Amino acid sequence: MDRSNLLTLSCPVLEDFNLREELPMITLSEAAPEVLQRYYRILAAGIDAYDPDGELRTLLVDDLEFEGPISGKRTGAAGFCQGVKGFIANVSTIEVIQEVHGADASAMLYDAHMPGGIVRLAEFFRFDDGKISTLRIHYDPTEYMQKGGR
Repeated sequence: MDRSNLLTLSCPVLEDFNLREELPMITLSEAAPEVLQRYYRILAAGIDAYDPDGELRTLLVDDLEFEGPISGKRTGAAGFCQGVKGFIANVSTIEVIQEVHGADASAMLYDAHMPGGIVRLAEFFRFDDGKISTLRIHYDPTEYMQKGGR
């Protein structure tokens, strides 16, 4: 895969400590909407940098529609921001495999490096006024839990 046109994001909080070589990295194409670049930067930054009422919350509409294999179908940004803490606490790297972007939707396929190994996830987004309005995530919940997900 030609990575010459890709944008690499890292955790700006940790850059102050000169730990750049050990930072969790994620690579998205320049075609990725700004809201997704910020979303994945937050996911990869680690639990110490995460605030459920902080930046992630500003990327979501209040009545976010979320669907996942463990949580089922839920509505509400606040609940999602609390629920995603377990993922953020355990993921060390997010490696993008493929991404597709349209005017008001995106799809992402990536490998999440967890304490017990790699879990492949697919996320499907819809956007409303530059914010995430719908998020559907697909993965094997048994594998996710076995590899350290919570």
